Amino acid sequence: MNISDIIEKIFSNKLNFRLLDAIDILLVATGLYFLLSLTRKTRASQVLKGLGIFIILAQICKMIGLSAMSWVLDLFISSGLLIIAIVFQPELRRALEHVGRNNFLNIFSIAEEKDYSREIEEIEKAVLNMAKQKVGALMVFENKTGLSDVIETGQIIDASITNELIENIFFHNAPLHDGAMIIRKDRIVAAGCFLPLSDNRDLSSELGTRHRAGLGLSEVSDAYIIIVSEENGVISLAHEGMLDRYLDIKKLHELLEEIYVTKGRLSKKIAGKVWKKDGE
Repeated sequence: MNISDIIEKIFSNKLNFRLLDAIDILLVATGLYFLLSLTRKTRASQVLKGLGIFIILAQICKMIGLSAMSWVLDLFISSGLLIIAIVFQPELRRALEHVGRNNFLNIFSIAEEKDYSREIEEIEKAVLNMAKQKVGALMVFENKTGLSDVIETGQIIDASITNELIENIFFHNAPLHDGAMIIRKDRIVAAGCFLPLSDNRDLSSELGTRHRAGLGLSEVSDAYIIIVSEENGVISLAHEGMLDRYLDIKKLHELLEEIYVTKGRLSKKIAGKVWKKDGE
């Protein structure tokens, strides 16, 4: 049986195609596109594409009557879904959190109007001073994803944001200087917190635990993480699994405006301007 015979066999039966069938196909296609977009630039993306090819082959085998091959492919597909759920748990968790952060209930949320200019000024001053003095720092700005589990690993502070407090916490040999500081809106919630380390093999070997921890949290949440290198004072940003290094005063101010004022409206502008993988 050649290819033309197979195609003729597939389309030999006339289907009663209804409007509901078109809607069904459209929904499935939209769901698949959304799933692939969520896992884009991850290992899971390639595996999902491979699994899709096997599903298509299984359907073709059923339609042309290759029952044994169809049974083998169905068995592989059902096992493959379980394997994907286990092996790619971090990627799937991130995708589900992304869905949760952007659900339709956010339509009814009321935008908060508050002047955060003082907080922005205090954070800018602290970050620039620490960079100049080469004081290592790891500052996490909570976004839509709650970080209560991370906060519990550190020391509760619950204080107003001031540059003096930030610099004192990260001062050399201070009790909490090695951990991460968690900032929620206009409050320093906790310090000395432990973050999950990234297993990204593309991360430069010259970057230490602070950068790997900041990137690790950005892979499982939508938090913004500012990192100050203790070795050279370089300011970096980790967000959505991406790391941008060498932030200057202008970029730092744009970032803080993004966190406190625009609430995501500058995401595309900033992403296209400064977001990049380390080493690019």
